Amino acid sequence: MTDQRNGLVARTRAFVREHVLPVDDEHDGDVEAAGGDGLRVRLQEQARAAGVFAPHAPVDLGGHGLGMVARSAVFEEAGYSLFGPLATGIAAPDEGNVHLLDHVATDAQRATYLAPLARGEVRSAFAMTEPAPGAGSDPSALLTRATKVDGGWVVNGRKWFITGADGASFFITMARTSGEPGGAGSAGSGGATMFLMPASTEGLDVVRHVGTVDRSMVGGHCEVTFTDAFVPDSEVLGGVDEGFRYAQVRLGPARMTHVMRWTGAARRAHEVAVRHVAGRQAFGSRLADLGMIQQMVADNEIDLAATRALLKAACEELDAGERASASTSIAKTFAGEALHRVVDRATQMCGGLGVSTELPVARIAREIRPFRIYDGPSEVHRWSIAKRAVRRIEKEGS
Repeated sequence: MTDQRNGLVARTRAFVREHVLPVDDEHDGDVEAAGGDGLRVRLQEQARAAGVFAPHAPVDLGGHGLGMVARSAVFEEAGYSLFGPLATGIAAPDEGNVHLLDHVATDAQRATYLAPLARGEVRSAFAMTEPAPGAGSDPSALLTRATKVDGGWVVNGRKWFITGADGASFFITMARTSGEPGGAGSAGSGGATMFLMPASTEGLDVVRHVGTVDRSMVGGHCEVTFTDAFVPDSEVLGGVDEGFRYAQVRLGPARMTHVMRWTGAARRAHEVAVRHVAGRQAFGSRLADLGMIQQMVADNEIDLAATRALLKAACEELDAGERASASTSIAKTFAGEALHRVVDRATQMCGGLGVSTELPVARIAREIRPFRIYDGPSEVHRWSIAKRAVRRIEKEGS
């Protein structure tokens, strides 16, 4: 298995450098300028031919079936290019939705939704985030509501920052089915339900793209409305009122796969910067021989190594079937900030070129900044980490 994984890492590295980086560089990481969904289809066809498509997907659906630890190095190599995750079928939100559906979907739902998604025939979206005062960092504020009717549910509400919504074939939509926003237990085992909704569902409308700094994700980040949108009982994903519990099946691993992909991007920025300072002469020597530059290079190496170590620890827990709430929060928080530091130092080491389109560093900085916000801002994770620490000490002292 180790040889097979190492072979996939090497093939992914070669594929990304030969087929993906040139397109990324030509279009400054702007996926729509590079061809949008047409680019996705073309790159994924090349990835299949190279044997590197869908490393995470179930084997019976054409994937490689890698666990969390095994996929880390593969995802990092894919993330070396901003378009690499798209090309290999591991981009958000599809990668997380494949994981969720593989663990929760019924046989019929697997055939209808998971199989075409895992094969790259369609794209998907995960619709949870809402405008204030609705659900964002606090899922208990969920406002979108599903009302039981004969044969199914009627969904009404408004979502935004829904990644990949424009052109998605289907949505996994979180809606409140009991309780009130912010109510006791609403973010625990009850209060919300996940619904599988084809994009053609009457009353489901992708209203607009919400403008953001990043430009590398197909389908943008959109506002979506639900107006008396009917969902049959057969399309409830998991149990009624258990949506928040099933969301944890997706969120912990998805946070870690974000870390994997962005580690690859940050590593590229770092390597570009190191090559630059090793070859640039100033003040009578190479920049790489100056103490201040050496400190930045060393600090980048430390941040990358520490990110991988925390990631590995969290992934080992996930592979063991544990919830890994604390370890994934710690890894996500550290990585979001450490990888930002890596790219920021790389920008500084490259000087004027670091903020230009002559090198990939500026666009990596642009794309990686939102990582400190989505899938839980650093501040929310710190709040959660601190609460767990206090509870642990109190329990030990009782």
